[in-house]
Amino acid sequence: MGGRPMFILSEGTQRTHGRDAQSSNITAGKAVSEAVRTTLGPRGMDKMLVSDSGDVVITNDGATILDSMDIEHPAAQMIVEVAQTQEDEIGDGTTTASVLAGELLAKAENLLEQDVHPTTIVEGYARARDIALQAINELALDADIDDELLRQVAESSMTGKGTGDVATERLAEVVVGAIRHVEGDDRVERDDVRVHTQVGSSSSATELIEGIVTDADPAHKNMPRSVEDATILATDGTFGVRETDIDAEYSVDNVDQLTAAMDAEDRQLRDLADAIADAGVDVVFSNSSIDDRTASYLADHGILAFEDVDDDLTTAIAQATGGKRTGKPDDIDDDELGHADSVYVEKYGDEDLAFVEGGAAAKSVTVFVRGGTEHVVDELERALTDALDVVASAVDTGNVVPGAGATEINIAGRVREDAAGIEGRQQLAIEAFADAVEVLPRTLAENTGMDPIDALVDLRAGNDDTPGRAGIIASGETGEIADPVEAGVIDPAAVKREAVESATEAATMIARIDDVIAAK
Repeated sequence: MGGRPMFILSEGTQRTHGRDAQSSNITAGKAVSEAVRTTLGPRGMDKMLVSDSGDVVITNDGATILDSMDIEHPAAQMIVEVAQTQEDEIGDGTTTASVLAGELLAKAENLLEQDVHPTTIVEGYARARDIALQAINELALDADIDDELLRQVAESSMTGKGTGDVATERLAEVVVGAIRHVEGDDRVERDDVRVHTQVGSSSSATELIEGIVTDADPAHKNMPRSVEDATILATDGTFGVRETDIDAEYSVDNVDQLTAAMDAEDRQLRDLADAIADAGVDVVFSNSSIDDRTASYLADHGILAFEDVDDDLTTAIAQATGGKRTGKPDDIDDDELGHADSVYVEKYGDEDLAFVEGGAAAKSVTVFVRGGTEHVVDELERALTDALDVVASAVDTGNVVPGAGATEINIAGRVREDAAGIEGRQQLAIEAFADAVEVLPRTLAENTGMDPIDALVDLRAGNDDTPGRAGIIASGETGEIADPVEAGVIDPAAVKREAVESATEAATMIARIDDVIAAK
């Protein structure tokens, strides 16, 4: 080879390896975690997110914050994915998962500085995770998942989030009512609960609509704006002049021929409207546009029709009313038609909203969110969506655990206790895992205005006798150590499990990386 160097990477490629790579990745992950740490808990602070175009979002929702951040570092992006996974799987606990992942990385960094091998850290964290999951199972409350308990779960999820001028108790009733409405024999049909926001009025006007709400205008001004005991057609068929598959040209020599052609088109559209009326249809939801003449003829029959309805919504309306979506509006079978107690249009400012209430077959409901500004309704929508998700999870799994940091402090204690029986350096990693979990109650204490060290000492002492019965409860301008179950601070066990699993997975993945090769 003549002693010449061999280049295996293209010119301009950057490579970081060894301790430098580990330090860079861990620092990036911790930075992302710290960005949402102050939002944790009922006294968490909000973040103002400003996009390149000047759009402003004010929220303390961890998933929203991380998703809005312009993050380029690949390790930091993994923490964002932790929050996204938590959001997709459970719907809440995104900040918990992100903060825990960041603290696990911080503890791993300390172990690396003590020359503990990354593989040992990964194995120790995995064993600690299994212990933590077992501890969560043991802390599950032996209680019936009744409406009162579900209201507590909903309130715990929404406390500290932007709920406008309405108390969480009122919103919790709406949430529980929605989930109970779509509860089946085996599971909650969460997709049958929709959330629709409308600026105007106060957030206290938020209500549960037993049906579907959509932005839709009547296709013609002469159509009725309210229909009772409605027979509904949901379709993606054509409401204009049919086009032939043959590419043909027609020669028109005089006015009579032109008039005859126009009359034929008009007759075709009138026949379409007549066929729909003859089928007993009262209301039409069309995924496509409706020709003005067809709309006029439908109006003559007293039919209320909506055009250009969203594709998914057209299907949802068909399912919710017990019908089937059809592509042939002029050839309708009875089993394709749906039914609703009422369909009506109401004006909100300059907008028309269509309400389809009392679906005959499938249970579908809409949480109709009101608020004075876009910022209010957006944050209220996020809070309600999280609450709907956790209540659905509680109903599906039947497992809930004490909140307010009680579960986390017990996880840490259990992991630390079991670590004593493990030999070798893995014990250091397992103890580090326990210390990392305690960042959650410590952060709750900090955000509530308590001394974090004193709070941790009191939490440990309070949980020695009765595990899960001592947590950090916001009270007045600060907080206190009290029984979270008595205070009604309850979380689904699934939220805790997912947070532990996803945070551990991300932290161990980042800790194992010792070489970063970045293309130019």
